[in-house]
Amino acid sequence: MAGRINDDDVKAVRDAVPIDAVVSEYLQLRNAGGGNLKGLCPFHDEKSPSFQVSPSKGLFHCFGCQEGGDTIAFVMKIDHLSFSETVERLAAKAGITLRYEEGGYNPSHQRGERIRLIEAHQAAAEFYVRALESPEAEIGRKFLAERGFDQEAATHFRVGYSPAGWDHLTRYLRGKGFSDKELITSGLSQDGRRGPIDRFRGRLMWPISDTAGDIVGFGARKLRDDDNGPKYLNTPETPVYKKSQVLYGIDLAKKDIAKASRAVVVEGYTDVMACHLAGVTTAIATCGTAFGNDHIKILRRLLMDNGSARVIFTFDGDSAGQKAALRAFEDDQKFAAETYIAIAPDGMDPCDLRLVKGDDAVRDLVEPRTPLFEFALRQIVGRYDLETPAGRAAALDEAAAVVAKIKTSSVQREVAVQLAGLVGILDQEFVVHRVAQLARWARDKGGDQGGGGRGGPQGRGPRAGAPQQTASAPAPAFSGPALNLRSPAHRTERELLKLALQKPALVSPAFDAYGVDEFTAPPYAAVRRCIEEAGGAEQGIADDRAYLGAVLDAAPDNTVRNLVTELAVEVFHGRTIDETYAGMHLVHVRLRAVDRRIADVQSSLARLGNHVAPQDLAAAQNEVWVLQQYAQTLRAHGAAAL
Repeated sequence: MAGRINDDDVKAVRDAVPIDAVVSEYLQLRNAGGGNLKGLCPFHDEKSPSFQVSPSKGLFHCFGCQEGGDTIAFVMKIDHLSFSETVERLAAKAGITLRYEEGGYNPSHQRGERIRLIEAHQAAAEFYVRALESPEAEIGRKFLAERGFDQEAATHFRVGYSPAGWDHLTRYLRGKGFSDKELITSGLSQDGRRGPIDRFRGRLMWPISDTAGDIVGFGARKLRDDDNGPKYLNTPETPVYKKSQVLYGIDLAKKDIAKASRAVVVEGYTDVMACHLAGVTTAIATCGTAFGNDHIKILRRLLMDNGSARVIFTFDGDSAGQKAALRAFEDDQKFAAETYIAIAPDGMDPCDLRLVKGDDAVRDLVEPRTPLFEFALRQIVGRYDLETPAGRAAALDEAAAVVAKIKTSSVQREVAVQLAGLVGILDQEFVVHRVAQLARWARDKGGDQGGGGRGGPQGRGPRAGAPQQTASAPAPAFSGPALNLRSPAHRTERELLKLALQKPALVSPAFDAYGVDEFTAPPYAAVRRCIEEAGGAEQGIADDRAYLGAVLDAAPDNTVRNLVTELAVEVFHGRTIDETYAGMHLVHVRLRAVDRRIADVQSSLARLGNHVAPQDLAAAQNEVWVLQQYAQTLRAHGAAAL
């Protein structure tokens, strides 16, 4: 059996790998105030960033879908890894050697599946790169040279060559300790008559990496006429490679995409190379599939959907390229970015354009000139004879249905006016009315699903950095009344718990004397209990990360755990977070608890009336008097009376 990873090593991994550095491999983060960062959540679709990261606490939380946790939890969730696989991956990144308990550790048998498959692909990539230098690979080097790529370019993009024999790579990886099952599962080998054989043979090889930079597959280009396979052969669907969820070049382009708020979508591996070498370092490509929803999600997280974000599609000028552009327009509304199309006048792709006209021509090509919606409408209208009334009517019917899908009414109207000009209809208001009518019909039929695109409903999720200020936010699975964030008591309790989790030195040791029953909202009482079981807020003064980890470990379920991470990263409502601010919240929570106790005792006496024993009456009256005196002292002296 696999050994259990030593607890001290797990803690070392958590401390060594900054959460913001890990999260930034998957999405763009921006300043959210209070030392926190924000971005578009990778776990659900959203228009505005509600995903927050606290580098100082090592935690993340999404105020939209309530996912939260530490660095390990983030990687487990986003890459679908087990706990041990995640720790091993992060340990490798940090250069930490892990110790395993309950027996020895055999890397060839005990590492998680995903880790093993990634390691197999990395070894394969190194094998292919070396093979490109062999005499047999002369045909591959010639192919690259004819397209303007020298050895330096091949090295930068890690282009390689797969030998033409049956099992060169398979035998090599076996020698590295990979099993036949792992090689088949990875897609690097396939079943042959006498055992596994190489999937890729005699081809030029491009490694395909995920957003984090791990190689998950390959794209292979045919080089010889006697190769009966397709022109391009990609890795099949595997546990680590889903073609609809990868973009070639994203590992190289992601930082510049985030920095420039611009992405250029091209069609092939050589087009990505040509663009990057020409200075267009935001170029990426799909891998043997149409640009779709999952690709949009990847780009949206990097672009952050700000007002200046742009996505430029480059397609061949032939009919297939035009169809690809129309397919892209169907998903256009899922972007908040502006979308454009760039097609070279002579129909050349970026690779050919660079070869014939140089780097400047490639840079000029991707300067956005034609909005994607305009190109799509021109393609539709161009199929009809606009010289006849029947042709104009038919063109309007088809194009108006497309414009009606635009969810932002102002944009819809503007495009409808342009459509009138394209079709040659002088009555612009007639076209605007027709488009609006089609949009209403679609909504009435349930066609408007309110997606996360440019024109979707605003304000669906809570704003980043604070709980949604509605009359009643749904409580987690707790007994008792739901949270009411308009309740001053609940707001104060929430702020005090945030102080206890984020700035424990400001509320200790007073906070640790507060009972669970002083928190009236059941979810907050559950968090208070977790802090108590973790040893109290005072534990966070010396080592806040270990303290937060202990609080999270004390959570009875994911609902409470997610609330802990939410409170640990949420910004404070006050401008100055100091002892005065902390003391005010300590006093308010305690005062309300005292007032509730006074009301409870007085209510009990009122219900009992004359049936209460004299000694019990005296004790109750004395308790009320003591509590009232304490309340007066709290109001007069504040935190000094705690």
